[in-house]
Amino acid sequence: MATVTEAPPLAPAPGTKPPRRRGRWTPYLLLLPGLLWLLVFFVLPVIYQASTSVQTGSLEEGYEVTWHFATYWDALSEYWPQFVRSVLYAASATVLCLLLGYPLAYLIAFRAGRWRNLIMILVIAPFFTSFLIRTLAWKTILADGGPVVGALDALHVLDVTAWLGWTAGDRVLATPLAVVCGLTYNFLPFMILPLYTSLERIDPRLHEAANDLYARPSTTFRKVTFPLSMPGVVSGTLLTFIPATGDYINADLLGSTDTRMVGNVIQSQFLRILDYPTAAALSFILMAAILFMVTFYIRRSGTEDLV
Repeated sequence: MATVTEAPPLAPAPGTKPPRRRGRWTPYLLLLPGLLWLLVFFVLPVIYQASTSVQTGSLEEGYEVTWHFATYWDALSEYWPQFVRSVLYAASATVLCLLLGYPLAYLIAFRAGRWRNLIMILVIAPFFTSFLIRTLAWKTILADGGPVVGALDALHVLDVTAWLGWTAGDRVLATPLAVVCGLTYNFLPFMILPLYTSLERIDPRLHEAANDLYARPSTTFRKVTFPLSMPGVVSGTLLTFIPATGDYINADLLGSTDTRMVGNVIQSQFLRILDYPTAAALSFILMAAILFMVTFYIRRSGTEDLV
């Protein structure tokens, strides 16, 4: 049988321009609105805050750019306990979210069956109410003499947390434990959703192959499931840790002056003390610290495939 081959395209005649491809600017035009949005609402405010952080003056006399970089050192030397506390609270809430969210995401992905949609709705149900209302609800849940505090006291959990310095006697409100509980509850959906997405993408035939090789369930999870779900673990921990570090609502409503985080300091400097250079310097220090920790974490996690 004879085969028909297509003739190669004819080269343009000498001295003639090649035909222009239509629509080559279309991708750039589609990106333009997003780029303008980032420029106006992210880049320009960051540049403005950078200039504010090196200004001197007062609100009455006005501020002037004098390149006073000592503001960064003064802010860090005075408020370093709040920075350490913010990282500690955010890391604790992230670990708790991972311990609570991974089993639930595993259940939704592999065991939920026809209940999957209902469980997913329950996971995202907190988003239907305000962040402020959800946090205020924990003041009632952790109220002194309430059932939760009574149960923890009966189980002698408060004795352990008091020894660790996370509670004060039989009181939970206005303690570090209350702040961490609020952070864990508010950011738990941000952990579950990436984990579920990553687990759902795992090919079921890999689990079947592990069973055919007589691997125990624990071995299958350790060798197959968890390594393949690492993109979801990394994404979930980042989506939890980053906003939790800069949060100030939970520490303000559930904590006390001894549990103030760096977000509370920045909010106070901007809105109450009106020390704009110090507030801007604290914001940039926090941003730089988070960027450094996130970069180190992603490189150590061994995956760059984020969900």
